[in-house]
Amino acid sequence: MMEASRVTLFSGGAKGSEEAFGAAAEACGLEEVNFTFAGHEPVRQRGLKELSEEDLALRDVSVQYVTRLMGREYPSHNNEENFRSLLQSICWQVASGQEVFVVGEILPDMTVRGGTGWGAEFAKLCNKPLYVFDQQRLGWFRWEPARWTPVKAPSVTRQRFAGTGTRSLTEGGAQAIADLFSRSFR
Repeated sequence: MMEASRVTLFSGGAKGSEEAFGAAAEACGLEEVNFTFAGHEPVRQRGLKELSEEDLALRDVSVQYVTRLMGREYPSHNNEENFRSLLQSICWQVASGQEVFVVGEILPDMTVRGGTGWGAEFAKLCNKPLYVFDQQRLGWFRWEPARWTPVKAPSVTRQRFAGTGTRSLTEGGAQAIADLFSRSFR
């Protein structure tokens, strides 16, 4: 188990999984950094770090690249620039963590559903240890080269980790986050 006061969660503060990661971090006494940007309204207000245009440019990514990499079309957005900023802020979360924990659903093509999937794909590209709690299968999986491997009970092992996931958090997903924190911190 790790000393909670020495650990930092990097997230986005959005409703659902990120909100649950943040609440668990606060309850355990971890530091919390929630990346946001102009026009974004996170649910979590603790540890907000507003990214400037210059900060966002450091993690530049094109919507077309992400669409092609993920093999799916994202919903049309009234403001593609705002969606791009969201993708860039996810890059900040993943790049800041030494390991990445995601709550969502692993799809047959081995990507993770929704915008959350970009965080998981970016973690793969960065060769970060990556764990996904699949809310449909009610289990944790670790990304190994080219495949997902089931794992029983992962724990946070690094002082800087990213926690992200779906806005549609289920009871099983919420319990998985709570259990992750209880296994990881004293």
